[in-house]
Amino acid sequence: MEFSSKLIEKAVNEIAQLPGIGKRSALRLVLHLLKQPKEQTDFLSKALVNMRADIKYCISCHNISDNEICEICSNVNRNHQIICVVEDIRDVMAIEGTGQFRGVYHVLGGKISPIEGVGPSQLKISSLVEKVKTGSVTEIIFALSSTMEGDTTNFFIYKQIADTTVIMSTIARGIAVGDELEYADEVTLGRSILHRVPFEKSFKNN
Repeated sequence: MEFSSKLIEKAVNEIAQLPGIGKRSALRLVLHLLKQPKEQTDFLSKALVNMRADIKYCISCHNISDNEICEICSNVNRNHQIICVVEDIRDVMAIEGTGQFRGVYHVLGGKISPIEGVGPSQLKISSLVEKVKTGSVTEIIFALSSTMEGDTTNFFIYKQIADTTVIMSTIARGIAVGDELEYADEVTLGRSILHRVPFEKSFKNN
């Protein structure tokens, strides 16, 4: 792809690094921005700079937040005894969109994947185990995607807290095997949360 401007070329190359965006799509976005008032581009660039500079991670659940404690964890109307374990913020948003869950979350930041070099120590697993062992948690809901990596991560956490009295459940398999939660429709995902099953039953039947 030939460019008549080095400035355009640099902008296109930077935007093309975003997931799911090729150089042609990046070029369309750059040309669109050029047609907009300069102030709109300034708003966009400032929003991105401020996001990178000021974003925080909740010290309780590790969700992305504007404050040290996210809005979900600081909400006294949520049931803090029930924790839904998810991979990342996209899963929190997907489940929140169903309106069916009133507990809190624990964001692991990924899944155990030896192939990709991701081990348990690189995830937020130890802080979850610590929460459970305080005795303030009554139920853990595993809501990772139903992939080999997701199941491996679930089972690893299960082994870490198997000697506690906490109830462990997993979302019902209304979500197809291999599917990510963010792509599930809200009705299906909501039903999967409501009709969750005991975790032990989920792996003993496999």
